[in-house]
Amino acid sequence: MYENTFPNKRFKHTITFLQKHISKSDRILDLGVVNPFTEIMQEHGYAVENTKGEDLDLDTSNITSSNADVVTAFEIFEHLLSPFTVLKSIKANKLVASVPLKLWFSSAYRSKSDMLDRHYHEFEDWQFDWLLEKSGWKIIDSQKWTNPTKKLGIRPLLRWFTPRYYIVYAEKV
Repeated sequence: MYENTFPNKRFKHTITFLQKHISKSDRILDLGVVNPFTEIMQEHGYAVENTKGEDLDLDTSNITSSNADVVTAFEIFEHLLSPFTVLKSIKANKLVASVPLKLWFSSAYRSKSDMLDRHYHEFEDWQFDWLLEKSGWKIIDSQKWTNPTKKLGIRPLLRWFTPRYYIVYAEKV
């Protein structure tokens, strides 16, 4: 999944943001299969249930049947053709979601080995805000951060200054 890299910086920012807004007594439905960040949330005392790997564009039954207090979606919406449908199907009143931001100097991500690991959307922050607002969510807090690499070149240099990730805490209107 991480192809020889582990996103320690992203995970650190994400758990800090989650702890700022979500109580450990809240039950979490995390969109996507169990992954290393699921384990990090559990290690920090959160009760987490994941969706089962179904195509969320076609099947939102695990979302609509969930009794979770919070839905988390970390780097999920960019993979969906219709994140609006998924956002509208959430019954929980709290959402913590992050997306990688569109980088003007880099093309959309597409794994050559995993058909599901492709970005259909490359969001700018205002686009993700609009999607959330239009689907019935009010953004309470947000944060961006960079993702520098230790490679040489123009694009790696730009990654030191250009925000790569955007995370929001939103509540249902």
